[in-house]
Amino acid sequence: MVTDTISDMLTRIRNANLVKHQVVQVPATKMSVALALIFKEEGYIKDFEIYNENLFQYLLISLKYKGKLREPVISKIQRISKPGSRIYANSKNLPKVLGNLGIAILSTSQGVMTNLKAKELGIGGEVLCYIW
Repeated sequence: MVTDTISDMLTRIRNANLVKHQVVQVPATKMSVALALIFKEEGYIKDFEIYNENLFQYLLISLKYKGKLREPVISKIQRISKPGSRIYANSKNLPKVLGNLGIAILSTSQGVMTNLKAKELGIGGEVLCYIW
């Protein structure tokens, strides 16, 4: 049983990217679906779908590659806030990832969103991960 589902999801995506898999399977939770939705909106993955198998729900995430050499679109994906060490940011000092070339994903009182949307709304929250 995995206790940190976000780290598990990010690690599965990172490992699948390294060996250039087309699809990766992740256990479905509300948080993993929200993260996958943001990854799709920001163009880091092609698509995802939820499917049921033996009373369990899974996400099938289609990864995205570019060029003839199939280089991954996701250069780096990094977990920031961990169960033992939570990292929070208020609306005035939201993180910038590579000068806003990458995104930070936050869990706010209004749901899971990117740092750019949180800045727009003027809210802060827990910094879940960086991706670029």
